[in-house]
Amino acid sequence: MAPTLFHYSLVPMDDFLKHESKERCKLPVGTGVVVLLVIVAVALGVLLIVYVKKANSEACQEGHRAVMECRNVTHLLEQELTRAQDGFRDAEAQIATYNQTVMTLMASLDKEKAHSLDAEKKVEELEGEITTLNQKLQDASMEVERLRRKNQDLSARIADQKNSASSLKDTSSAAAPLLLILLLGLSARLL
Repeated sequence: MAPTLFHYSLVPMDDFLKHESKERCKLPVGTGVVVLLVIVAVALGVLLIVYVKKANSEACQEGHRAVMECRNVTHLLEQELTRAQDGFRDAEAQIATYNQTVMTLMASLDKEKAHSLDAEKKVEELEGEITTLNQKLQDASMEVERLRRKNQDLSARIADQKNSASSLKDTSSAAAPLLLILLLGLSARLL
């Protein structure tokens, strides 16, 4: 008997081909996946290097500075807008206060006009009364003047008659109270 160094089991040929083809397919698929991953990693690395280079380029830096400057200017403009809006609100509040004051003053002015019209009417009434009283005073003065002339005439007659008779003396004494009563009656009528 001869010694066997290699011992192979007997395998049908169909099983052997299936097993071997599975092994062969696994190897290229695994290698293909690894190669594909390496290619993707290299492509991503190249893209990253290009991006970093562009990001650090002078044009990109200027663009970044411009963006920052725009943000600063925008922030300042927003602050100014806020201040302007606050000022506008304050002005609106002040205008509302002024409008209220104007309305109050207009109402007061209307009241004063009405009071002034009432006062003017009263002044006109009083002027009418004064005119009437002045006319009555003139009439009374004329009456007093007439009565004074009459009194003088009576006094002159009495004086003429005094010389002629003493009985007339009693009559002139009686005329003086009569004249006084007549004057008091006119005064009372004036009041």
